[in-house]
Amino acid sequence: MRDAIVVQAVTSATRGRAFGFHRAMDTLGAVIGPLLGVALLGWAQSWPWEDSAGPFRFVLWLSIIPGTLAVLAFLTLVKDPEHSPNPELQFFKALRSLPACFKRYLGAVGIFGIGDFYHSLLILAATQLLTPTMGVVQAAQVAGLLYVGRNVVQVALSYPIGVLADRFGSLPMLVIGYGLGTLTAMLTVLAFWVEVDGLAILVVIFISASLYVAVQEALESTVTADMVSADTLALSYGALGTVNGTTKLISSSAVGVLWTAVSPVVAFTVAALLMLAGTLLSSGCRVSRLRRAVPARAR
Repeated sequence: MRDAIVVQAVTSATRGRAFGFHRAMDTLGAVIGPLLGVALLGWAQSWPWEDSAGPFRFVLWLSIIPGTLAVLAFLTLVKDPEHSPNPELQFFKALRSLPACFKRYLGAVGIFGIGDFYHSLLILAATQLLTPTMGVVQAAQVAGLLYVGRNVVQVALSYPIGVLADRFGSLPMLVIGYGLGTLTAMLTVLAFWVEVDGLAILVVIFISASLYVAVQEALESTVTADMVSADTLALSYGALGTVNGTTKLISSSAVGVLWTAVSPVVAFTVAALLMLAGTLLSSGCRVSRLRRAVPARAR
C-alpha cells in the first residue's frame, strides 16, 4: 500500500508534509491529465478518421503511455523500506486488537464519509444554478472551470497543510478540515435555498471544497499512522480504505437519490448534518504519536 510505504520512508515528525506532497502530486496529475486530454482531442479532430469515435480512441490509447511509465517507475525506483516481518500476526486477532481510539476514529471518519458526497455533484449544482442566466452550455463550462480551479487550489495547499499538521498536530488540522467540509455542504444548501445565479457564492463553495479535501486526503492517513503500531499499519490503512470506499458509495448515492426524489436543499442538508456529526466525533478522539524506528535510508 502506498500510504504504508510513505510512512515507513519518512520520520514521524515529517509525516504531514510527506502526505501533503504526495496528495499534491496526485491531484496535479488530475489537473494536467484532463487538460492534456482535451487539448489532444481537439488536435486529433482535424485528422481524417473513419468515424467520429476515432479521436476518442486515439486519446485513450495515448493514456496507456503514462500508465505504463508509472508502473515502470514504481517497479524500478520505489523500494519498500526495510522492516521486521511478523509471521505470527493473525488477521482477525490483529483487527480486534487495534487501539480503541483508532476504532472511534474510524467511526468518526465513517459518519463524516456518509455525508461526504463526490464533488461531481457540485459541478451539477453549479450548472443547475447558473443555467437560468447563462444557458445550460455556458453554465456547464463555467462549472467545469470551477472544478478545475478546485483541483488547482488543492494542489497548491496540500503541502502547506502537511507542514501545518507537523507543527500543530495532524488531528486538530483534520478536525478543521472536516469543519470546512460541513461548511461546504451548508453553503450549497444556502445557494439552492436562495436560488443564487451569480458566481460569488459558487467560488466560495468550490474553494471551501478544495480546502477540506486537501486536508482530508493528506491527514486521514497521517492520523492513522499516529494511532496504530508499526506491525498493524497496513491493516489499519486497509480498514481506513474500506470505510472511506464504502461511505463514498453510500454518500453520493444517498445525496443523488434525495436530490431527485425530494430536493437538493434536503439532500445537502442531510449531508451537512452527517458531516457535522463526524466532525464533532473526530474532535473527541485522542492521538498519541508513536515514534517508530526510522529506516536507515530515511534518516
